[in-house]
Formats: sequence, C-alpha cells, structure tokens
Amino acid sequence: MGVGRRELELHSPAIGAAGRVLAYGHWGRPLLAFPSEQGSAADWEDRGMVDAIAPLLEAGRVKLYCVDSYDAQSWHAHDLSLEDRARRHEAFEDWIANQVAPFARADSGDAADVAVAGTSFGAYHAANAALRRADLFPLALCFSGVYDVSIVGDGERGDAFYFQNPMDYVRNLHGDHLDWLRSRVSVLLVCGQGMWEDTTGALESTKAFGGLLAERGIPVEVDLWGHDVPHDWPSWRAQLAHHLPRFC
Repeated sequence: MGVGRRELELHSPAIGAAGRVLAYGHWGRPLLAFPSEQGSAADWEDRGMVDAIAPLLEAGRVKLYCVDSYDAQSWHAHDLSLEDRARRHEAFEDWIANQVAPFARADSGDAADVAVAGTSFGAYHAANAALRRADLFPLALCFSGVYDVSIVGDGERGDAFYFQNPMDYVRNLHGDHLDWLRSRVSVLLVCGQGMWEDTTGALESTKAFGGLLAERGIPVEVDLWGHDVPHDWPSWRAQLAHHLPRFC
C-alpha cells in the first residue's frame, strides 16, 4: 500500500500566501511535523523520518502532515527585533491553528486529536504549539529542542515575545488555565548527550524545560539518550521510531 504521499497548499489569510503541506498515510492519528531551523516540508521525507515510521503509516496507525517553516520570515529575520519576529511568528501560528490543524483533523476523519512533533528548532514549535493551543494539540513530541527562543537574537522583548517563549510564560502559568493544561496536555522531551547537543544548547535546555514543566505540574517525560547520540537526523529517526508507537 505504501505511505500514500500527497502534496497540497493551504492559503494563510494571516500571511497572505499559501504554505505547503506534505501528507502521508491512509488512516490513523494525525501527527503534524515541524522541520528543523528554516527547513521545508520535504525535510522529514528527505532525511528518512518518513521511512522511520513507514510501518505505522502503512498499518493505518498514524497520518503524517509535514509543513514548511516560516523561520526565515520570523525568528530568523535578523533585521527585526525579537518583538517584531514574535509578531511575524504569530501569523505562522495562525496558519497552523486555523488552516493546517482543521485540515489534518478533517482529513483524518475527526477520529483523534492532532499530535505535534519537531526536531531541533522544530521542537520549539511543537512544544509552543501544544502549550499555547492544547485544545488542538494535546501531545507534543520534541527532539533536541531549545525552548528559550531568545537564543535567536537580541533586542526588544515585549508581550508578543513573552507569550511565544515557553521558558517565560510557563513559569507564570497559574489558576484555572494551568489546571486545564495539567489535565489536557502532555509533552515528551527527547535529547541525546552526544556531539552538538551541548553546543546547540539542546541538552541543557531540555533538562531545564523539563524541570520547569514538572515544577508547574504539567505532564512531561524527559528521555535523555547516550553520549554517543548526536544532534542529528539519524538520532531523531531512531527516537521517533522508538516513541511514536506508544501514542497511535
């Protein structure tokens, strides 16, 4: 049967352009995948991530939706302040929440909530999407991420940045909203301890963010792989194949 690859474009009113989505699979739980920094919707296919979960796709346990990044126009638009980059990111978030998620849900028969996943900078996108829109994305699978997005640059940090930076806003969650998140969302943080996991900041950020989520009582699992596991696609292929079967 194969993995049933499809390519489509979904228009974003917030951005004023269409974004690309690559869809794989026939039935099963929808999984929305963010590429790594400034990556494309094809990255998961090109880097072997689709092949890594092909048995789940072919068995009808999961449907995969890969999106283009908007990083070059938002977080990595280095001529802009962090605050302006955060505002740009809000437009991407609007596309994800109001075009991509409804499409993935409908395309999967409305049978299950949409999970999100991401590698490297995409792990930030996955965690942030789940924590900000747990009504849509109650599960985030995050591989080798950095969860304080201030690493991308300096400059003005206002409300737009604060509410897009998990290490800021999670610390101050409280009341009914925090209680609801505790009952609704679950975050898996996976990271190796090998080459580049330290220089990218992913290892320390994974530990710190996992500790913060646990402190706030938000369900989190931190899985640290060995010192021979680098910040690279072969690691993420193995980690995705290891963890995803539990959730679909």
